[in-house]
Amino acid sequence: MQLFLAPLSAPVPLLLAGATGFLDHGRRPKLAPLFAEAASLFAFLAAIISAGGLILLGAGESPFVGFEGVGLSARLDAISATMLLLVTFVGWIVVRYARTYLDGEGRQGAFTGWLCLTLASVAFLVTAGNLFQLAIAWIATSLFLHRLLLFYPLRIAAQRAARKKFITARLGDASLVGAAFLLVASYGTSDVGAILAAAQSGLGGGLAIGAAGLLASAAVLKSAQFPTHGWLTEVMETPTPVSALLHAGVINAGGFLLIRFADVMLLAPSTLAALVVIGGFTALFGGLVMLTQPAVKTSLAWSTVAQMGFMIFECGLALFPLALLHIVAHSLYKAHSFLASGGAIERVASIRRPGPVAIPKAGSVARAFLSALAIYVLIGGCFGFEHKSPQAIALGTILIFGVAYMLAQGFADAAPRALTRRTAVYAVATSVSYFALQWASTSITANVLPAPPAPRPLEWALIALTVASFGLVAMVQAMFPLWAYHPAAAGLRVHLSNGFYVNAIFDRLTSGWAVRNPS
Repeated sequence: MQLFLAPLSAPVPLLLAGATGFLDHGRRPKLAPLFAEAASLFAFLAAIISAGGLILLGAGESPFVGFEGVGLSARLDAISATMLLLVTFVGWIVVRYARTYLDGEGRQGAFTGWLCLTLASVAFLVTAGNLFQLAIAWIATSLFLHRLLLFYPLRIAAQRAARKKFITARLGDASLVGAAFLLVASYGTSDVGAILAAAQSGLGGGLAIGAAGLLASAAVLKSAQFPTHGWLTEVMETPTPVSALLHAGVINAGGFLLIRFADVMLLAPSTLAALVVIGGFTALFGGLVMLTQPAVKTSLAWSTVAQMGFMIFECGLALFPLALLHIVAHSLYKAHSFLASGGAIERVASIRRPGPVAIPKAGSVARAFLSALAIYVLIGGCFGFEHKSPQAIALGTILIFGVAYMLAQGFADAAPRALTRRTAVYAVATSVSYFALQWASTSITANVLPAPPAPRPLEWALIALTVASFGLVAMVQAMFPLWAYHPAAAGLRVHLSNGFYVNAIFDRLTSGWAVRNPS
């Protein structure tokens, strides 16, 4: 046993708080919420100490921490330190919020218990140093989350969403367990560090390639990729703290799995190409459907589908440092969005309309795209395009379409000058932030994550197709006010709002499945 045990100490108080929650019954339990808040804060402090220790030891160090013989270990590097900080910080905020949100609920103690156990499982997952602990934590996270999704067990919508989540989760569990067996058979060890070192040397053969395929399958199922995304858009019958934890934390487990085993994934270029296709399509699909959703939380859920698709797409391009950055940014944004969703209507109602709505025309959209491209080339040149891979440049081109969409609002004919100036400043700030954060994430993970390989003809074709698709969709979104309410688009809008009924088909296919005793 080594002395530096901060990564392993983070989940321990959460486990104790979880047990306390089940013992503290009553409508307003006193001990469980206080203990849970203290435990989550302790876990966050342990994550800070872990990150600080890693910095003191040096970015190239990856100390192995654990207890030999019991299968409990932690791998501390830039990936696990970042994820542990993120999970414990979001968990602390959610626990604090839940203490007030659930005040007066008859089962507040049990809810607090399941919430703390879920957080503890995620903490064990992101710091796992061996495959056994990784698989156990992965499965436990899903099972504890299932209890939270059924906090109101008599609600039919909650039962339906939880049932679909249970089915996809068990398929993902089977994929991960299968991948673990193949990795052990291929490398002769369950230690994550030894496996990554061997894969980095090109070892593994066909078994490792098969494991990469199963890892990708587990990530796709965990991250609600098309066509198994329906459950994520229906889990709104659960309390808001669960939605925040799910969309800002647990849903990122699929991306984390791909990032953790990046060296193994590079052994299977065909699997990465499949991730590009699946993730790219999910991102486009989720982004379009999100535009048609009238409810705040449902729109946020579809936004998560799109964001997870884009994260899987980044992993498919082997841009693993940027995928890690995406997880952090999306988690912080989405946690705030869900926890603040209750006041969204009041905030929108208080907005004063200064005048006529600025509707972008074709000319202003074209100027916006050309301006965004010029900003991207200018700022990218300052940071140095020669140091970036073709995949990173392509990703930046896709992201600049979002800048063009923003500029289109400011360049609209009826837009006030203040809006035009503001969007121009935002566009420049967004571009500078992207390149700066890209440099930072790549530098921090340089000794942990591999650089993307040179694209092959298949990858070049997928990159070109994806950039063109995202560009077309961005242009359609920029001109949304022109066509969205046209009579000819009414039918398309209805079909989009229903996600082209893919979820209904999934419901029909799983109608014979049921989870016994959901309470």
